[in-house]
Amino acid sequence: MNILLAEDDQRLGKLVTHLLKKKDGYHVDWVQRGDEAYEYAKAASYDVLILDWMMPHRDGLGVCRDLRRDGYTGAILMLTAKDAVQDRVSGLDAGADDYLVKPFEFEELQARVRALGRRSFAPLQKDIVTLQGLEVNRSDHTVSRNGELVQLSPREFQLLNLLLQNRGHVLTRELILDRVWGFDSDVTKNAIDATVKLLRKKIDSPDADTLIKSVRGVGYKIEG
Repeated sequence: MNILLAEDDQRLGKLVTHLLKKKDGYHVDWVQRGDEAYEYAKAASYDVLILDWMMPHRDGLGVCRDLRRDGYTGAILMLTAKDAVQDRVSGLDAGADDYLVKPFEFEELQARVRALGRRSFAPLQKDIVTLQGLEVNRSDHTVSRNGELVQLSPREFQLLNLLLQNRGHVLTRELILDRVWGFDSDVTKNAIDATVKLLRKKIDSPDADTLIKSVRGVGYKIEG
């Protein structure tokens, strides 16, 4: 697995780089500035980006937001000392797929990296799927609504993909958690609801009903 670590703390950066290489055998590039992280992510192919929130020359939140704006679809894990709910929401809204608060145990970082790294997009029945003005292109992982490009995180794309594959069928939260986050993830079911909320905000038209229907006490489905 190829990983980009962006962390300006010398001690932590060296330790995490060493452990990811030694214990897991990953290839790790380590940078200490936000502008470097942005350029590395644009220039090379990484399975997971690990971004510290507070870095010189561009913070991790800005790097994450700019990469998503540019169409970057790789997995992003945000590291931060900020543990308020609104901070976590800000990180997810910027396009992060996961969020780890400092200080953390290395075993938890390993688990989160593994979870992000093993996710793959399940194939759709068609390369391009359309539904009520929504167009999902599986071949290049792009989504548009009424002709306008919609930027989704890998997790959001995978969730939308899963719902479209099972169009007309209710998917339980347990099944979604297993398929999108992984059965051994410590993510709660509330994270599913939060991701659905973000996805709706991005793909729904203001003058139409939401595409993703809630089934109270069970899960979610897409009709059509």
